[in-house]
Amino acid sequence: MLFSNRLGSQAYRTFKIYKTVKHLSYKTISANSETVNKEWVVIDATDKVLGRLCSQIANIIRGKNKTNFTPHVDCGDNVIVINAEKIRLTGKKMTDKVYIRHTGHPGGQRFATPRELMAKDGRRVVEMAVKGMLPKGILGRRLYTNLYVYVGAEHPHAAQTPKTIEL
Repeated sequence: MLFSNRLGSQAYRTFKIYKTVKHLSYKTISANSETVNKEWVVIDATDKVLGRLCSQIANIIRGKNKTNFTPHVDCGDNVIVINAEKIRLTGKKMTDKVYIRHTGHPGGQRFATPRELMAKDGRRVVEMAVKGMLPKGILGRRLYTNLYVYVGAEHPHAAQTPKTIEL
């Protein structure tokens, strides 16, 4: 009755409700290296558009499709991409898009189109697209090691029993 005399009956009811709700708080569960459940996933890149496929791959590698996603932890799955040479680019990007790199020497700027890169190595275009969609820094470099891209339908990771995902 001490509260009803000083604060009034409405304030006492509010205080009483607050007191009961205070103990119902929920804890946010953050993932760490011990609690993370990493799986293996196979994705077929045949006739898929490069950017749309790679953004979904980056989300799986990052772990954003999981309920226990934690931004600063590697909580994503290992992704195996097969048939990388059969990727599709829309419009005239196969000939008009330009990838720029530098050798590090004076006058060492080099240019390449996706067609030229795919002629040398069919995996490189997919790898570069996914790497650009991952975070920059230490975590991004660690996440990039969870990507395995192969030309053709075969991959050497059968022992990990990967599950196939259709994107």
